[in-house]
Amino acid sequence: MGATGVALMLTGAGLLLAAPPATAAEVSYKTECIPPPISGLPAVQGTTKVNVTAPATAKVGDEVEVVWKTVEAASKNPDVLNLDKDTVKPTGTIKVGGAGAGSGELKMEGPRQNPPIPKNSPMVLPEMKGKLKLTKAGDVTLTPGAYTINVSKPMSTDTKCTPKEEPKASATIKVTDGGGSGGTTSGGGTSSNGGTSSTGGTTTTGGTTSTGGTTTTGGSDSGGSDTGGGSTTGGGGDGKTDFPGKEAAVEYACKSPGPASIKTKITVNAKKNGGSYDLTVVTAKGVMNSPAALPAGALKPSLQLTLGGADKGSVGVTGTGNKDPLEQGKPVDLPDMTGTYKPGASGKATLAPSTLTIDVSLGGQKIGIPCTVKGTAPVSLELDTAAQPGGASGSGSGSGSGSGSGGSTSSSGAAGGDLAETGSSADGALRALALVAGTVILLGGAVFTFTPWRRLRGTR
Repeated sequence: MGATGVALMLTGAGLLLAAPPATAAEVSYKTECIPPPISGLPAVQGTTKVNVTAPATAKVGDEVEVVWKTVEAASKNPDVLNLDKDTVKPTGTIKVGGAGAGSGELKMEGPRQNPPIPKNSPMVLPEMKGKLKLTKAGDVTLTPGAYTINVSKPMSTDTKCTPKEEPKASATIKVTDGGGSGGTTSGGGTSSNGGTSSTGGTTTTGGTTSTGGTTTTGGSDSGGSDTGGGSTTGGGGDGKTDFPGKEAAVEYACKSPGPASIKTKITVNAKKNGGSYDLTVVTAKGVMNSPAALPAGALKPSLQLTLGGADKGSVGVTGTGNKDPLEQGKPVDLPDMTGTYKPGASGKATLAPSTLTIDVSLGGQKIGIPCTVKGTAPVSLELDTAAQPGGASGSGSGSGSGSGSGGSTSSSGAAGGDLAETGSSADGALRALALVAGTVILLGGAVFTFTPWRRLRGTR
C-alpha cells in the first residue's frame, strides 16, 4: 500500500493529524486570579502570555491535537514557599470559533510535571493538551481563556484565573470540505482535576449555592419564616425531660479564610439533666463549601448560644471533627454540637444562635474562622428554668456572642481558648495559615498570587 493510501486510511479513522503545526501567535491578556479561600488572600490582577499551536490545515472529520503553552505566568512564585518537583498541574479552556466553526470550548489539561520552583522565581507550568474533532469546513480560531493551577503539596489547592479582557486568537486551522455539518466539538481532553479546568464555569464545584441555599436541606419549608419563637417547657412539674427547639434561620458573615457568608437553619434541642440541660445543636446540611482538601478530623465547629429572657450570658457548644475527608469546594455538613446549660436564674430563659467558629487543624496548627451573626438571630428554644449554683447569670460571662459562660473559656466567640487569631486582615490569616515552627504548612493556596509578595504586604 502506498503512502497516500495509508494517509487516507488514517484520516478516515479520525486519528490525530500529522500535518505541520500552525505558526502560533503569542497572545497576552489581563487576568484575575482568585487564590483558594484557605489562603486568606484577595483576588489579584496579572497578565497571562500564551502560545496555542495546532495543525495549519485539516479536513472535516479529522481529530487534531491542540497544545497550550504558557509562555509567562503573571508573577513569580512568592518569596514564601519552595515548590517541589512535579506538584503543579494546570487545566484550562480554549474558545473555539471562526467562520467554519460556530462556537464552543475545548478543555485542556496538563500533566503534574514541573521542575522545582524556588521562592521568588518564575512560575513554570507544563504544556496543556486537548483533542478537537472538526465537523465543518472553514477557518477555526483557537483563543486561550480561563485556567486553573492546582498545587498538590503541602495540601491540594486551586488558584482559579479568568480573563478580564477578550483575548485574541492564538492559532487558526483551515478546514477543507469533506462532508459533515455543525460546529467543531471537543474530542476529549476532559479534566481529571475535579472540573477545575474552567473558572468561568464555576458550576463544576457541585453546587456552590449550597451556602446560600441550605434552607432547602433544613427539612421544612413551613418553618422558614416562623423562627421567632421557641419551645416552652411548661410548668416543670409534668415530668417532661426532652425539649425540642424550633429552626432559626441565621445568616453569618465570616472572616478569611472562610466563606464570605453562610446561611443556615439552626435548631437548639435540650434534655433536662438534674438542674441543668444537655444541649444538642443541629445545623442544616451543606452549611459551607470546604475551603481546601482536608483529612478526616481536620474541620471542627463550635457555636455560642446567647441567653435571654430571665437568664443572661452565653453557652458554648462544640462538635466533633469531620468523619470523612473533605474535597475542596464540596459542601460540608457540620456535625451536631453539644454542651451543657446550667441556668443562673429562675423563669423563662431563651437560647438563640450566636457566633459560629470553624476550626481547621493541619500540621499541629489550628486556624479559627469566626463567623458573626448578621442582624439578630431568632430564638430557637425557650425553657422554664430554676437557678443553679454557678449558673450562667452573674458568672462573669457577657451577654453578647463573643464571650462564654458556664465554664466556656472562649474569648473570641468560640468554645475553647486556643484558637489562632486571624484578625481582620488577610495578612493575619495568612500568618496563621502559613507558619508552623518556621515551616510553611498551608501555603499551597498562596502559590499563585500573581503579585509580588512585598507589594501585597505593603498594600496592607
